[in-house]
Formats: sequence, C-alpha cells, structure tokens
Amino acid sequence: MGDTLEFNEIYQEVKGSWNDGRLRFSKQNVVYKSSKTGKVDSIPAGELNLAQWRRVCLGHGIKLGTSTGLVYKYDGFRDTDFEKISEFFKANYKVELTEKDMCVKGWNWGTAKFSGPLLSFDINDSTAFEIPLSNVSQCATGKNEVTLEFHQNDDTEVSLMEVRFYVPPSQSDERQDPVEAFAQSVLSKADVIQATGDAVCIFKELQCLTPRGRYDIRIYPTFLHLHGKTFDYKIPYTTVLRLFLLPHKDQRQMFFVISLDPPIKQGQTRYHFLILLFSKEEDINLTLNMSEEDVERRFEGKLSKNMSGSLYEMVSRVMKALVNRKITVPGNFQGHSGAQCITCSYKASSGLLYPLERGFIYVHKPPVHLRFEEISCVNFARGTTTTRSFDFEIETKQGNQYTFSSIEREEYGKLFDFVNAKKLNIKNRGFKEGMKGNIDEYSDSDDDQHDAYLERMKAEGKIREEGNDSDESDAESDESFNPGEEDDDIAEEYDSNATASDSSEDRDDSEDESAKRKKAKKARVVKEKKERKPRKEKKQKDSGGPKRPMSAYMLWLNSSRERIKSENPGISITEISKKAGEMWRQLGKDEKEEWEAKAGEARREYDRAKKEYKESGGGSASVSKKESKKSVGKKEEKKRKSAGGDKDKERGGGNDSFKSREFIETSEESSSDSDHKSKSKRKKQDSDEEEEEAISTPASSEEESD
Repeated sequence: MGDTLEFNEIYQEVKGSWNDGRLRFSKQNVVYKSSKTGKVDSIPAGELNLAQWRRVCLGHGIKLGTSTGLVYKYDGFRDTDFEKISEFFKANYKVELTEKDMCVKGWNWGTAKFSGPLLSFDINDSTAFEIPLSNVSQCATGKNEVTLEFHQNDDTEVSLMEVRFYVPPSQSDERQDPVEAFAQSVLSKADVIQATGDAVCIFKELQCLTPRGRYDIRIYPTFLHLHGKTFDYKIPYTTVLRLFLLPHKDQRQMFFVISLDPPIKQGQTRYHFLILLFSKEEDINLTLNMSEEDVERRFEGKLSKNMSGSLYEMVSRVMKALVNRKITVPGNFQGHSGAQCITCSYKASSGLLYPLERGFIYVHKPPVHLRFEEISCVNFARGTTTTRSFDFEIETKQGNQYTFSSIEREEYGKLFDFVNAKKLNIKNRGFKEGMKGNIDEYSDSDDDQHDAYLERMKAEGKIREEGNDSDESDAESDESFNPGEEDDDIAEEYDSNATASDSSEDRDDSEDESAKRKKAKKARVVKEKKERKPRKEKKQKDSGGPKRPMSAYMLWLNSSRERIKSENPGISITEISKKAGEMWRQLGKDEKEEWEAKAGEARREYDRAKKEYKESGGGSASVSKKESKKSVGKKEEKKRKSAGGDKDKERGGGNDSFKSREFIETSEESSSDSDHKSKSKRKKQDSDEEEEEAISTPASSEEESD
C-alpha cells in the first residue's frame, strides 16, 4: 500500500451542484481541489471519525465526518475502489469504511434525525435523503408543518427551493411543541444570517467600486455586513474564496479585492468580486469591540485590541484574521513604467491587468481572475487600431477567450518574459511546454509563500536587466511589432521639411539636402527596376494530354457522395464536404490503405499514358503556337519604333529635337514643381503623337504577308 491515493474527476456536492476536482488521500490529511475555483479543502487525518461508502447518483460515493462536526461528500468512485480505500483508511486513519445502503422506496413517512450539520430522513434505518442544514436560508413554521427554504445556486440547472415536513402532534403531554423543536434544531445549524449582537469593528464610508457606492462595513464574527444607502449585503466568511491587495498604477491608491463564491446578488446582477479602493495617505485608529483576553484567545496574536495605521492595512489585516486566508499580492513582475500592472482595455472598459505568481487578475470592470492551471494558451496579437499597441489574448481549457487590448508596445518585452518564465503555452510562437515543476497540483493557486520559486524568478529578472539596456529592449520591441512597415526614405523626406521658425539659410540647406535625397532615391528606383527579374511566363495547359489522376480521398469521396446525400437529406454541397472530411478522418488504417492503393494504380496508369503521349509528339503544338506569338509581338514592337522615328523626322526636329528632349529630361534644374509639370506634359504629348502616327501609318508588304 502506497503513502497516497489519488483520484481524478471526483465530484463534491456544493449547495445542490456537483463540482469536479481531484481528491488525494495521504497519511497526514485528505485534500480536495476544485477544478472550477481552485479552492483547496484539507481535512486533517486526526479529525476523521466517520467514513461511509454509498451508492449514489454518479456511481459510488464517500461520506466523511470529522470530530468538529463537519461533513464532506465526494462522488464518482468505481466499485473496484472500495477495497483499496478501505485498506488505506484502516492502515492510516484507524477508521473503518462502512457500507451504507440508501432507501429508494419513496415512502412518505419516516424519521427525521439531526446529526450535526445534517438532517437525514430515514426509513427503516436506511437513509432516504440528507439535507445539509448550512444550505437552509429560512425556516418557517405552521400549525403542523415546518418549511425549509434553501439558498439559490446559479451553477445548477435545477434548484430545490423548499421542502415541507409534516410533524404529527405529540400524544404525550410534553411542554415543548414538536414543530417548534424541529424548527429550533434546523435554525441552530442553518445559514440564516441575523445581525445580532455588536460588531467586532466598523469601517465608515468606504469607497466600493463593485458594487459601486459608499458603504459602511460592519465586521461580525461569522459574516461581513455591507451597508449602503440603497443596498444591504450580508456576506458569510465561508463564501470568501480569495483576498488580493493590489497597488494602483499611480502609486497613491490601493485596491483590496475579495473574491466570492457563490457571489452576492442584487436582482439579476451577480457580484463575484468585492473591490474596495483606498488612498495610501488615509490613516485610522481602530479599537476592537472585544476584551484583550478574547482578542488574544480568538486571533492568537494576529490582531490586537488597539491598532493604528493605514486604512487599507487595517481592513486587510482584520479580513485576513477573520477569513483565515492568505492575502495575494503581485509577484516580481515590473512593467515598462515601473508599476506592477499593465494598463489595458477589456470589453470596451479601461483597467489594470496584474500578473501574479499563480495567475492574472484584471481590475476592474468587469473583474476577471484567471489561474495559470486553467489557461490553455496565450497569444500576442497586433492591435486593431494602431501599431503602437498590441492585444494579449488568453484562452482557457474550457474554451473561453479573454482579450486584453490597447497595451502599450513598450510592455511587450516585459510581459513576454513573464509568460515565458511561467511556462505558459504561447500560441503564436509554437511553445508547447505545459505547466511543470515547482507548482504542486494540490496547492492553493494563489499561494505566494513559495520562497525557492520566487528567488529563482528574481534572480532571472536581475540577470536579464543587467544584460539588456532599456534602450535596447525598446528597439527590440519596436522591431518585433513594426518589421518593415515604415519606409526609411519617406521618414527622411518628412523629417527634412523646414519649419516656419527656421532661418532662410537653414531653409536653403534643407532644400538642397531634399533635392539630393530625391535624386538618390530616383537613381535607386531606376537601378532596382533594371535588376528586377523578368516575370515567369505562365505555363500553357496542354488540353490534349492525359487527365491527371485523383487522390485517394477524391476516389473515396466520389464513391461515397451519394451515400452521404441519402443519409443526410437536404444537405448542401459545403456541408457534404465538411461531413466527408470528418468521415475520412475517422476511417481506419486498413480502409484508407485500400483507397491509397487504387490512387497509386491510377498514378502509374497516368505516368504510362503521359509517356506514350510525349513519344507520339504530343505537346509540340502548344509550344509552336507560343513561339509564333512571340515573333509577332517582336515585329509589332519594331513597327511602332520605326513609325515613331519617321514622325520625328517629319516634324523637322531632327537631332535638335532629340537634344532638346534629352536636355529637358536630364537637367538638374528641373526639381521645381513647374518644371516637373511641363516635363510630364511634353512627354505625354509626344507619346500621344507617336501612338497616333503608328496607328495611321500603313503596314509594309512584308508585315502584311506575315
């Protein structure tokens, strides 16, 4: 028997829904990690006192009970797992895994038993169903009835809203009414939040971004009371998933983010995050509404009766002590501006993206938290509006995509190095290495207490900063996002334009420089045209040759097309192609080899036919036709040239006309706009006259015979 037992795809019941995750039994504890939220539940081995094996909805399940009165239910085991789990429990936990039969008779009458946080309805000592009393939101009584109402869960497709129990009147002369006794037993363990007693402390008029407004926060021992002018929320500490303390980019404010599961609700709106904004300069003196002995006994030195400091420090410190969760802060990432976040946009709203040691969090509208372990790949994409920015896309394993746009181009190098160091799959680079190494699969996804990992990351960052100057990194990022998009010549032209404040001497110098650059550019363009390779002539298709053979897929498609149409009536041609592609991919190796053999035979037949066709003189007709077209084209060009020369002579210009045109074309004084216009106008007139003359000149007898 090994030291641990691990099971994948195990489901945990949470308020009427089954959430999948991973379960591990070790000698020290039982650890379950939810795939949806990344939340880790750990049960110390010494606290286990109950273990039951039951046949349930998704297979076989285990019900675990602790000495502190907590109950955990896991589902999704196979019947073959019973023996090895039973042996492991006996050897390591000293607890016997007993088999428990469930009643499926569906009788209406039974016995209600209260066992810790569970209400079980038993029929003949077999449990028919169990109700976790922590799921009860309200308990109402009637004459002989007790009605239980339940918290709604957004993750469930079908929710149980209420259950009514009929309690018959007692025959004995008991002083307590059995209906009231039943209701009191339910309310003693139910999750009914009642603001009774004094708050531990109160924070007045805190600025809240989500939900928006100014709220008073009253801290009670078991829940948080958010009291505003319009809305009022009571948040149990059991629903707090994570705490984040994030510095604003302006270095003058702080975000305190509380992640909630399930979220708080206001009508149809769900708030998964509670975001508070503090000024760093705001201080407070805080006195807890408890005696010093009670503070020491309850919080074990984490809090004291009288405290003072920054407001955000006091709120985060009190929340950490009451919720008993670590506060996640940014790691060693530092952006181009020196901040620990990146300015970007998500869903048309601007916000801040914080790269953490175990994930990304976006603040604030809407807030998004993505853990590395649920990320499938990331992608760096060009911005849609300008080349001065880029988009950062994150795709999760569930198929959801998050696009953070309008990120400054200078942030690219820093963000790329961070993603690369975290071993994330970068989609547009082909980096296929997954999450490996230093992160325990069962550790909390935002645990920043891993020193070796942090030290290694900091050391790599220091080496990278020493080896690369900031100017070089900027140049690299510019090149990576604008390769060859800006023309150097165009940039020089615009840079050389003189401003209105320049002196006349500077203006003349700049004009001379501009003329020289234009001349050099013109010479370079002419040279490139001369060196440019001639375009390859299009290969003429030989219509008389043998037809090329089909591939194995096309042979199979021709034989299967009618069958696909009959199996899918009304299907379009495009859909037939898609369907055929899917069917071809699903074909077995033997079936594909049959069609590949047919395709090979067709190919060999084509090669034989082609060889015979060439030997019989096939294909020569098209070549001769091509050569005749070339000769005709050359004669036409010769005719146009001779006609143009005769026209110049008839105009009487002779050599003088050629000299004047040559002078106009090569003169260096033609850089002004007027000279350019007159030159182009004269060229156009000459070319038009040449074309007219060539058209009107009758062809020679030799050309007519051709």
